[in-house]
Amino acid sequence: MTTIPGQLSPTPRLLLGPGPSDAHPRVLSAMSTPLLGHLDPQFLEIMNDTQTMLREVYKTKNQLTFPVSATGMAGMETCFVNLIEPGDAVTVCSIGYFGTRMIDVAGRTGCKLTVKEKPWGQVFSLDELRDILKTTRPKVLGLVHAETSTGALQDISEVGKLCHEFDALLLTDCVTSLGCTPVELDKWEVDAAFSCSQKGLSCPPGMSPVSLSPRAVDALKARKTKVQSWYLDLSSIMSYWGGDRAYHHTAPITMVYALREGLRLVLEEGLEARHARHVRNHLALKAGLEAIGLEYIAAEAYRLPQLNAVKIPAGVDDVAGRKRLLTEFGIEIGGGLGEFKGKAWRIGIMGYNSRAICVLSVLAALEHVLRGLGVKVTPGSGVAAAELAYSA
Repeated sequence: MTTIPGQLSPTPRLLLGPGPSDAHPRVLSAMSTPLLGHLDPQFLEIMNDTQTMLREVYKTKNQLTFPVSATGMAGMETCFVNLIEPGDAVTVCSIGYFGTRMIDVAGRTGCKLTVKEKPWGQVFSLDELRDILKTTRPKVLGLVHAETSTGALQDISEVGKLCHEFDALLLTDCVTSLGCTPVELDKWEVDAAFSCSQKGLSCPPGMSPVSLSPRAVDALKARKTKVQSWYLDLSSIMSYWGGDRAYHHTAPITMVYALREGLRLVLEEGLEARHARHVRNHLALKAGLEAIGLEYIAAEAYRLPQLNAVKIPAGVDDVAGRKRLLTEFGIEIGGGLGEFKGKAWRIGIMGYNSRAICVLSVLAALEHVLRGLGVKVTPGSGVAAAELAYSA
């Protein structure tokens, strides 16, 4: 006879890695709301609320703005498979691991793909992007806004306008930026954007907010071939999340509840205040990390406040350090990806976790762990530096 597993009771963790982050208590409470049918009139109103608030958070009036019923990578795939047909010219400018993921996803569409890369931790200048567009003349330019692997922020504020000069569409990965740092789709003339629910929006993983501009919708409608994915075909999904509310798939009701509450929290706080909170806590964490001898990967001029990627000190074992943080303090941070595997730690203070208690807790724990691994760290130096930054 099969032994029935016991009731779930995992050891609590403080999730300060690259994601997921801890969900806000109000989000978890919203998820206990009784289920409705996915075509129930009440649920349709909840969908309307969610779309309206998502447009506000994305700073857009795009009609086609909704959460894909899947995690963030499905958002990336949704944008590519709907905008690209076999033979279309696509350029992806990569600045890290998720840029290479874009390359992989785009390549599967049968497009004519051009890849431009910067050393990990760097970003593209506007002049570099202009030269790339001049020579490649793509239908779509793919860029990661917030590169989670390196902690670098790619400025895209003028890139959409630049793309339109060359009759190209701008597709951006906003997975680690939405809800943490400014994202202004309309002002920046972004044509397609996708994000996730488990970082800046303080929800569990499971939804990928996407938004397509009228230009992008026109490109979708002008397709000569079917979208290669039935499930992610926006020409069909638009009928469910649009005015018709025609059945397409059974929406993840509880996750829509969660996202709705997460968006309410963002708007209650206010976007400017929320962005300022992330910067304030980043500056305190930065002061503490530098005080204990940790060096950032990305230059300060284009560094993400919500995702702090630092080099592991020489002689320190990546896995051993993260294991001690987890087992002794219940704190999760991320290791490096790609060329930074074993060489970097990634500390996320996103959404609900962008709080002083999280900053001070991880600094105190890191001090202890580093000393235990043979690194000379003055006791209390990281926490003291962070406290000084908070008092400034």
